[in-house]
Amino acid sequence: MSSIAFFAVLAAALLHAAWNAIAHAVTDRLIGFALIGGAGTVAGAATAAYAGVPDPASWPALGLSAVLHVGYMGFLMLSYRLGDFGQVYPLARGTSPWLVAIGAAVLVGETLTPVHLAGVLVVSAGLTALVFAGGTPGRAQLPALGAALLTGVMIAGYTVVDGIGVRASGDPLAYLAWLMVLEGPWFLIAAAVLRRGALPAQLRPVWRIGAVGGVMSMAAYGLVLWAQTMGNLAAVAALRETGIVFGAVIAAVVFREGLGRVKVVSAAVVAAGIALLNL
Repeated sequence: MSSIAFFAVLAAALLHAAWNAIAHAVTDRLIGFALIGGAGTVAGAATAAYAGVPDPASWPALGLSAVLHVGYMGFLMLSYRLGDFGQVYPLARGTSPWLVAIGAAVLVGETLTPVHLAGVLVVSAGLTALVFAGGTPGRAQLPALGAALLTGVMIAGYTVVDGIGVRASGDPLAYLAWLMVLEGPWFLIAAAVLRRGALPAQLRPVWRIGAVGGVMSMAAYGLVLWAQTMGNLAAVAALRETGIVFGAVIAAVVFREGLGRVKVVSAAVVAAGIALLNL
């Protein structure tokens, strides 16, 4: 991975943590995800008008990725309903890098050097450890952790699929634009069906922050897609998930969920993993 791609993925990690915090901050989860998805759809359509259509070779991956992204958003929304941001977000994101490493090896034939594989595993371990920052999860927290784990599986799935698709697309910007168009409107449609006449009043107080979250989401994933054309999928995935460190800080500062010794140690472990990935 080049230096510019490395820092682009770090920027994506920060943006990703920020839009997830926005999604968590909107207490009506369906409205929050509807706004973020709707804003992403509008931004994607505007971008598609400029970028055009990706190569047809990428269309199967594009369609499958849209399905996986909708599943990811659904499980993520469920996770945020059931658990704390500082607990479910790390598990969801920490699960995916090692699954991506397996998927990329099986489906794409990518292999990591021993040092870079160690970096992926160290990053995943450091991120997953954040789940225990508030103590050992009890039985009451198992549904939230289960939803977060399934979210991580969805993340790994669309990461590998998009790695294949964006490389076949001939144009990462066109691929991103159409992905946003295909994946974005579904929660807004669901909200329109479920909330009906009450929807405009429910959207009005939070539409601005939701729109910002949608644009952030598109920008973050656009940087990742571009980096996937230049680097190993597992390495990009692991580096992207360092957004969990940013998320831990946001959880402590914005949501007052605390920043204790476990979080500090986990951040140090993640930093060591990043150093290994950059060797």
